[in-house]
Amino acid sequence: MDALVIQGGNPLSGEVRISGAKNAALPILTACLLTAEPLKLGNVPHLKDISTMLALLGHMGVRVTLDDRNQVTLSGESIPHKEAPYEMVKTMRAAILVLGPTLARFGDARVSLPGGCAIGSRPVDLHIKGLQAMGAEINIEHGYIHARCKRLKGARILMDMVTVTGTENLMMAAALADGTTVLENAAREPEVVDLARCLVAMGAQIEGAGSDVITIHGVEKLHGADYSVMPDRIETGTFLVAAAMTGGRVRVTHTQPDTLDAVIAKLREAGAAVETGPDWIEIESDGTLTAVDVRTAPHPAFPTDMQAQFMALNCIAEGAASVSETIFENRFMHVQELRRLGANIEVSGYTALVRGVPRLDGATVMATDLRASASLVLAGLVAAGETTIERIYHLDRGYERIEEKLTQLGARIKRVH
Repeated sequence: MDALVIQGGNPLSGEVRISGAKNAALPILTACLLTAEPLKLGNVPHLKDISTMLALLGHMGVRVTLDDRNQVTLSGESIPHKEAPYEMVKTMRAAILVLGPTLARFGDARVSLPGGCAIGSRPVDLHIKGLQAMGAEINIEHGYIHARCKRLKGARILMDMVTVTGTENLMMAAALADGTTVLENAAREPEVVDLARCLVAMGAQIEGAGSDVITIHGVEKLHGADYSVMPDRIETGTFLVAAAMTGGRVRVTHTQPDTLDAVIAKLREAGAAVETGPDWIEIESDGTLTAVDVRTAPHPAFPTDMQAQFMALNCIAEGAASVSETIFENRFMHVQELRRLGANIEVSGYTALVRGVPRLDGATVMATDLRASASLVLAGLVAAGETTIERIYHLDRGYERIEEKLTQLGARIKRVH
């Protein structure tokens, strides 16, 4: 198993290019199931979760072609296997996203109940209720969701809680439904908007993406398209926090600053200087930071996927701050690992109180989930001595070549087997 070894203490400086967004690419890849024509996608990141999704689509019958320009072509002309088996779903919850499009186009889909990061329950009942409202007959049997319908019907669906994958699944299903579907209390995340834009490029009729009410007018069929995936705002945010913590000047390019308003505001509050352009963000810091309170909430508020990184920042900042997690109930597993590096953190329920310490000390730590891995990398970059991060397969699910990108910015970091 791979590990990362980091020698802390080097300020980061230079320029780094941001990859395509994992959380946008995954649903957009499954959109190929909605059409018999090829879907060509650019800016798809090379990540473990992407490979898993491509393998799943290939298993179902999609022809997958990768070219040397980082472009993926997906041809779903015939889908002989309308099933996502447990072996392919257990490592990645996003596999549930094949349910809506497969059911909408073929009237039959069988998907294993999902796995993925151990950060909370993330139930799929909202997906199921929404599809049932559109006329699907659904049975849960032997750990599988089995959905059938003649043709889905448009419906008004009020979701009990904001769910990103639920919104995406129902939006794809509604694109081929008979009539109009209205999703109320829909997720407003930029990745939902990116999927909507791709679906519109394929001939779907969607209004309101980016607001909490999305209206989809179903069409008879969708066609192929050529689409480029948006930049990864979480990767962008992670590099910005790394620069702020280590004290340096870093410009991130090929990104989308308007998707990171809450993160940039918190970085400025912590004392970093941040400038933005059309597709770049530049951050400068002397490493002296002030602790900032963080409370996660659905977009456009502070993203849960940046919570662990800001906890790492607060570990070395002046003062004390609270970090409250309102999205996932089990997302403080990085706390005990940060404590191994010398962090002062107390957890009470869904809130962690972080008191800044003068320095962190290198140690061997273990990654527990994707964003927790990132927080340990950030802490390792500023810790005195050597930090070894084990079980970094979590990290490889969401960050493309992170050690190479950090090395080009001046970090001393290497991957070992």
